[in-house]
Amino acid sequence: MKPAISKWNDRFLATEDYLFGKAPNAFLVKQTLARMTPGMQVLAIADGEGRNGVWLSEQGCEVWSIDAAPAATEKARKLAAERGATLHIETADATQWDWDAHQFDMVVGIFFQFANPQLRDKLFDGMKRAVKPGGYVLIEGYGLKQLEYNTGGPKIAEHLYTKALMQSAFGGFEIELLEEYDAALNEGERHQGISALVDLVAKRPMA
Repeated sequence: MKPAISKWNDRFLATEDYLFGKAPNAFLVKQTLARMTPGMQVLAIADGEGRNGVWLSEQGCEVWSIDAAPAATEKARKLAAERGATLHIETADATQWDWDAHQFDMVVGIFFQFANPQLRDKLFDGMKRAVKPGGYVLIEGYGLKQLEYNTGGPKIAEHLYTKALMQSAFGGFEIELLEEYDAALNEGERHQGISALVDLVAKRPMA
């Protein structure tokens, strides 16, 4: 197990509580409900303890929830069982994922900011390849001002997002939403308080 994955695995093992809570991310809920149709196939990368993947399944989507930390996916399975949700939960490293094996109606990434710029470029490219023409990529992460707030996320500036970064990375897509703003988060013990957020909704062109 890679050191970074082992570190997160230890965090998930250290408590029976859900580090980011059991409720879905607010951005995901708002933007998904506006675009969802029954039976959509959704990939949730770095889905942690499953709060977002389980919620998507409850909305009638067929969901693949992946995370590299075994302790996280075990908690995701427990949450799915608790809520009576059915989804594909896999212990898998997003950096090793076969992005070309299957195409999805939606690919979701919420606060997956473990990646340096080079790795992030590869992940963004993979997400774009994994979504069907006409499908969506949804991403929420921390912006640079998060270093001032210190309410969650990485302490490394190059791991954070800007509007310009996201515009460049998804310039070949139809960007339906790109916002940078401050908001209060209440997502378990790890995401609490005022936070600098960057949100993206990008649609893959049909041709």
